Amino acid sequence: MQTLWSGGLTCLLLVSSLFWNSPQLTELNRSNGPGLAVLADAALNGEWFLQPVLASDTAAGRFPSIKFNVANGTFSGHTGCNRMNGTFKRTDTSLTINENIKLTRMICTGYNEAAFLKTLLNTNRYKRDAEVLVLMFDQTELSRWTRKPYRAPMSKGT
Repeated sequence: MQTLWSGGLTCLLLVSSLFWNSPQLTELNRSNGPGLAVLADAALNGEWFLQPVLASDTAAGRFPSIKFNVANGTFSGHTGCNRMNGTFKRTDTSLTINENIKLTRMICTGYNEAAFLKTLLNTNRYKRDAEVLVLMFDQTELSRWTRKPYRAPMSKGT
């Protein structure tokens, strides 16, 4: 009987250890007390690439990207001209980006980086639409992002 109890206890400890050390449990929900964890939002976490709408979205020859680290509340990426990083806050559907975005200082003629950054800072919501991340202001879509970089179709020579 004692062997059965110790075997069951060992199995329980092993399973709970695997669960609590799972990479999906990356955030601690402090409002519910110590030791209670919530799953990181896989819908937002990771790297995303802008789906350009206007030719000016890629005028600098580079494609904007953003990589969210939900566990740390940080992001990094590329504006299409400069590298960027900063912090954000989010809930299930809300997303706000801190206005103190750190940028490198390259000049890219023909690219309106200020408009790109304004769009990021206006974001207050997000949603997933299939494999697309949609950044929004209230009900208005501001930008769409995918997991794979956008590549312009090759044009045929004339």
